[in-house]
Amino acid sequence: MKHSLKRLCGAGALVLPLSVMSLVEAQQRPIVEDRTAQPRGFMEQAEVREEPGGSLVLYNQLQDHQREIQQLRGQIEELRHQLEQLRNQTRQQYMDLDERITAGSAGIQTSPEVDQEAARQVAQTPSPSGTSPDAQAAYQAAFAKVQARQFGEAIQAFDAFVVDYPDTTLTANGYYWLGELHSAEANLDQAETAFRTVIDDYPQSSKVPDALYKLGLIKARQGELEESRGLLERVRDDYPDSSAAGLANDFLRQSL
Repeated sequence: MKHSLKRLCGAGALVLPLSVMSLVEAQQRPIVEDRTAQPRGFMEQAEVREEPGGSLVLYNQLQDHQREIQQLRGQIEELRHQLEQLRNQTRQQYMDLDERITAGSAGIQTSPEVDQEAARQVAQTPSPSGTSPDAQAAYQAAFAKVQARQFGEAIQAFDAFVVDYPDTTLTANGYYWLGELHSAEANLDQAETAFRTVIDDYPQSSKVPDALYKLGLIKARQGELEESRGLLERVRDDYPDSSAAGLANDFLRQSL
């Protein structure tokens, strides 16, 4: 009996410290609750959304991209407006410049009305096939569109003129004005073709110095400076008395 009581007390003495220790450890450990099924508060939900890759971050990034796109669109529109202004300025400068260097050429004046007497004198100049009244009327009608700044219609009119009247004293002038108009419209390849036609196919035309000069300007615009210099020097050396020679010399001195 005594031995049984001793064993019981010994076991109790052993269990009691273990129980006390377990209780102390349980009190020291934080209580972990399963809140997965509980509704989250606003701050908790916001914290989740603000984590990298969360929906709130993606939404903010989307808003930033949309603002950037709007800014880029505004910049594009502004650049388009500036480009159109520059195009109009270039067009006007080309037309004004040509009016100065071609005043009176081929009997066509740069005033609002064509000088009829001078035009009759041009028509009387001998040419391989003659200059018919119809050819002269077509030329004057096309040139009137140039004077009216109707450049698109003028190009069409001169295109038709050089096809319908390929061998008159005014044909070279028609090609020259096609080059001039295409230059004003920044169609540099078409302008070069027209000016070269004047130079190569109508070497006796009074428009050759002007065509050389304008072709030199085109080459400068295209960045082909050596060819530009060669063309302008040719104008200066081969046609020293022409108005185009003075302009070519000025351009060489100031730009090349």
